Amino acid sequence: MTSSASFTQTTKAPGKARKSGKGRYHARGRQVAPEARETLEKLLHGKGLSKDLLIENLHILQDEFGHLKKDHLAALAEAMRLSLAEVYEVATFYHNFVVLEDEKIAPKIILKVCDSLSCCLAGGDDLFKELKKYGSTEVTISHGACMGRCDTAPVVRIGDTYIENATQEKSSSALKLAMTRPQEISKPDGYPTIEEYRVSGGFRILKELQSNKIDSNHIIENLKESGHRGLGGAGFPHAMKISSVLSIPGPRYMAVNADESEPGTFKDRHYMNSHPFQFLDGMLIGAELVDAKEIYIFLRDEYPETATILKDAIADIEEAGLNNDRKIFLRRGAGAYICGEESAMLESLEGKRALPRAKPPFPAHVGLFGKPTLINNVETLYWLPEILEKGSDWYKQGGRHGSTGFRTFSLSGHVNKPGVYLTPAGITASELIEEYGGGMQEGHTFKAYLPGGASGGILPSNMADIPLDFGTLEKHGCFVGSAAVIVLSDQDNMKEVGRNLMRFFEDESCGQCTPCRVGTEKAVKVMEGDVWDLTLLQDLSDVMQDASICGLGQAAPNGLLGLMKYFPEELA
Repeated sequence: MTSSASFTQTTKAPGKARKSGKGRYHARGRQVAPEARETLEKLLHGKGLSKDLLIENLHILQDEFGHLKKDHLAALAEAMRLSLAEVYEVATFYHNFVVLEDEKIAPKIILKVCDSLSCCLAGGDDLFKELKKYGSTEVTISHGACMGRCDTAPVVRIGDTYIENATQEKSSSALKLAMTRPQEISKPDGYPTIEEYRVSGGFRILKELQSNKIDSNHIIENLKESGHRGLGGAGFPHAMKISSVLSIPGPRYMAVNADESEPGTFKDRHYMNSHPFQFLDGMLIGAELVDAKEIYIFLRDEYPETATILKDAIADIEEAGLNNDRKIFLRRGAGAYICGEESAMLESLEGKRALPRAKPPFPAHVGLFGKPTLINNVETLYWLPEILEKGSDWYKQGGRHGSTGFRTFSLSGHVNKPGVYLTPAGITASELIEEYGGGMQEGHTFKAYLPGGASGGILPSNMADIPLDFGTLEKHGCFVGSAAVIVLSDQDNMKEVGRNLMRFFEDESCGQCTPCRVGTEKAVKVMEGDVWDLTLLQDLSDVMQDASICGLGQAAPNGLLGLMKYFPEELA
């Protein structure tokens, strides 16, 4: 679907003039300045101009200038044969695009302090107040949504540079450096090369599948026997999803959601940075199983080093012919938690605002560009080659408290060793903290935890013996989701925790449905007060859960409801 048409081929002529009452002729609409058209032509020379590339082209403009100018947006609309309204509404929808209302006061640098719960627990709010003094006409200091580095909280972003375990001194030094010279993205090393991965047995299943030495039905049955489920949050059985896509005639597509934006979640970034070829191997196997025409990887804009790794890895795969002439497109998100909802991600891939679609039809049947689409998250695909190589029994071995297999957890908060941990499935929060997290930080007593990130609810420490797995937490008003465990202590103000979570959902609501858009806004206003109207908050929560279009609004009250149920004395 991606067009490679040249700029000059698709640029339309200026709009027709209309005659005014005084006999003068005026062109209709916002006119494109010649210099803006010339600038755009240079930047987009040889680039695609089809509608699905709108967000990619906006990134190109912002990468060049640090922001989006109105004249450039008008030129882009002309070049892509879109209305200015279409371009403007997309540019203003996503957090990471900066559309200047007054181009005379364009900042040279934008510094963002992460305001996710993990960063706030690590002093992010105080750091933000300290860094505000560095604001000027050239430097804008602002809050930023979760940056996927919760294990090194607090985090500060300056362009594409991230300061982990940030302090005022480290942040101000990085700011001074950014003001004097261009920033460079450092690519992590230490991950296996394509040759090393192949020597270890990588791509064996893929090549046998491509050469018809292995039957695709056999693979699907193996996945079914293994109990492999989607690991992005919903936990849908993988084999069932593949079969559903195959039930609709092609052409078919594949979309990979690498936009993990759930506060507290960073496991996909870990796997992409440390084992990119195993992830891509699993992706190509999935594409072969459904005979996908093209593959689209939707990657967080907050992962610039990962983008560099994947670009190089994809180039290696294409050079080796392992993609079987199948096109692989790496697309950057632009800052929108709603893209974790699969249909919203598809809308974004098509160059539109990320508004969830009404279901049915489901994306497996009517997905990307209206065609059946296999959608997986990164970790789901990461385990695919290993399951097929070692067998379903291998994947099911181990586990605790009635669960089988293993799970990957993103652990953050008041523990000594936050990070990504591969553990037995069914491990409890107390076991995770003590055996993997190194126990609680000095001076902190375990008080509560979020088992599934911002949307997964809150449980008290006296309920930390519940197995963390699919289906074990729901009766308590929680779910494991993307397995992002955030640990709270006796030093945390539970009201502030609740406010932080609800502000996140208010900010990230796409605005499409009233229950979510208005419900989160009203809840934040009620929760800002010293005394909370719990009856009103319960009513708002009921409406959001029952009437919101997608999971964002339905899950937005989970943290609040957990506080009301398990910590009522702290809300009085």
